[in-house]
Amino acid sequence: MTQIVIDKKKYVLLPEKEYEALQLKAALKNKPAKKLSLAAGKSRAYKFIDKWAKGK
Repeated sequence: MTQIVIDKKKYVLLPEKEYEALQLKAALKNKPAKKLSLAAGKSRAYKFIDKWAKGK
């Protein structure tokens, strides 16, 4: 890992394999998006529409 300074900003250079391992580690920390069934999505959409309509 090498550190360089350009225009008073610090940058870090690292090998591609280390970068890919770092990306994979970060991706594993994020939880995947929750997928809903068609019926559940529809009922949730109607709930949000009703909530939005009451707010106006």
